[in-house]
Amino acid sequence: PSPFNPACTVVFTLAQAGPVDLVVYDLRGRRVSVLVAEGRAAGRHLVTWDGRDHAGRALASGVYLIRMRAGDRSAVRKALLVR
Repeated sequence: PSPFNPACTVVFTLAQAGPVDLVVYDLRGRRVSVLVAEGRAAGRHLVTWDGRDHAGRALASGVYLIRMRAGDRSAVRKALLVR
């Protein structure tokens, strides 16, 4: 999902139902937004991030990391926010 403007759609597929954490971090490792923190059914899912932090403030242009954890699996992807 890089680069994006004004929104980034994260697509993921779960083999089985379970808890999912999808979190956006800045390059300093600070959590800026939690996109998903709940159980999800098995199958394909779409989540959109609008480039805002947890308080609804627009974030500055730059590189952000999107981390997904589901069960014993995790993945990290880069996203470039261009304002």
